[in-house]
Amino acid sequence: MTEMTVQGARQGSGFRQFRVVAKQVESSLITSFHLEAADRSILPPFRPGQFLVLKLPSGPEGHVLRNYSLSGSPEDRSRYRITVKREAAAGAGLPAGLGSGHLHDTVGVGDLLSADGPRGDFVLDESSDRPVVLLSGGVGLTPMVSMLSALAHRSDRRVYFLHACENGDVHALRDEVADLVAMRENLMAHFCYRQPNYKDRAEKRFDSEGVFDRHLLQRLLPLDDYDFYLCGPPPFMLAMYQTLRGLGVAKARIAYEFFGPATVLDTGDEPKPTAKETALQKTALQKTGPVVATAGAITIEFRKSGLVAQWDDTAHSLLALAESQGLHPEFSCRAGICGTCKSRVLTGEVAHFEDPLEELAADEVLLCCSRPKTALILDL
Repeated sequence: MTEMTVQGARQGSGFRQFRVVAKQVESSLITSFHLEAADRSILPPFRPGQFLVLKLPSGPEGHVLRNYSLSGSPEDRSRYRITVKREAAAGAGLPAGLGSGHLHDTVGVGDLLSADGPRGDFVLDESSDRPVVLLSGGVGLTPMVSMLSALAHRSDRRVYFLHACENGDVHALRDEVADLVAMRENLMAHFCYRQPNYKDRAEKRFDSEGVFDRHLLQRLLPLDDYDFYLCGPPPFMLAMYQTLRGLGVAKARIAYEFFGPATVLDTGDEPKPTAKETALQKTALQKTGPVVATAGAITIEFRKSGLVAQWDDTAHSLLALAESQGLHPEFSCRAGICGTCKSRVLTGEVAHFEDPLEELAADEVLLCCSRPKTALILDL
C-alpha cells in the first residue's frame, strides 16, 4: 500500500524461469538468492522498491505464490537478488512458512525458480529532490537497501537509513548498508536493536537500544520536508506511521509497504461504520431509491449489499470504491496477486490495470486491480 504519489509499473511479462546462481546466508533467519535468467538474457529493469512473485511448489500438484522484494542494485541488469526471511509457524502444530521454508531448505545453487515481475508501486520517487528517510523493521529493510543503492549511485540527496531489529544475530545486509553509506557525503545509517546481545555490545554493532519513537526520530532528523519510506511487520508499520503523523508529516510524504498482508494504516482517520450504521445506510437507500447518475456517469451496484454508487475516476480501483461506500470486501495484497478480493460480475465489463497472476473465469474480477468499462452489477 502506498500513500505517497509515485509512479510504479509492472516491468515483467508473465512467469519466466530463473536460475539460482548464488545462495548467501545473511543472518540466522535471512538468506539471499541471486537469480539470473535461465536463458542468460539481460533482465528487465526494475525500480527500487519493486518485487518478484515466485510460484513455489506446495504439495504433489499445487503451488503457492509469494512476493519478495528485490534487494539488489537496480544498476545490475545481469541478475536479481531477493532476500528472504524464514517465516515461523503461525501456531503450535502448524507448518512453517511454505514459501520461505521451501527456499531455505530445498532450493540451492543451480535450481530453477519460476517468477513474475518486477511488480509493485512502492517505488523510490527519483524525480524528487527532497531528503529521504528509509525506515524499516526486520526483513522490511530489503526494498530499502535497493533504494539506498540507487540513491548512493544516482543522487546527491541527503538520506537517512534507519533500521530496527531484535539484535545482531538477525540483522541482515549490515555491512552492505555500511559500504553504501560510506560512498559519499550526506548518507547516514542508524541501527536500533531492541535486545542487543553481549557480542553486539562488545563490537558496538548498533547505535541505539530499544525502539524508534518520537524522541529518537526528532533527535536523528533535523527539521525538513522529507520523503519517508516505511516497510516492516504490521505492528512496526502502524507505530511508525502514527508517530510520523503525530509529528506533523503529511500523508503525501509517506510511502509504505507491509512485510505481510496489506492493510490501511490510517485506522484513526476514517473508522469503519458499525453494523447499525451500515443498516441505516441501506435503509436510506431503500427510501430514496436508486442513485440518479449524472450524464455519462458509470454506476456500480453492489447487489448483496443493496448499495448503488456512481464511479469516481479518482478511485484507485473497484475495491477502493467499495470501501468508500462503507463496504469491507476481503483483501490481502491489493496488487492482483493473492486472489483474496475476487468477486463475480453479474452484468457489465471491467478492465484489469494489473494482470491477475491466476486465470479468472469470464464472470470473475479482482476488485483491487480493476476499474469499470461499463455500468456494473457486482455480487458483493
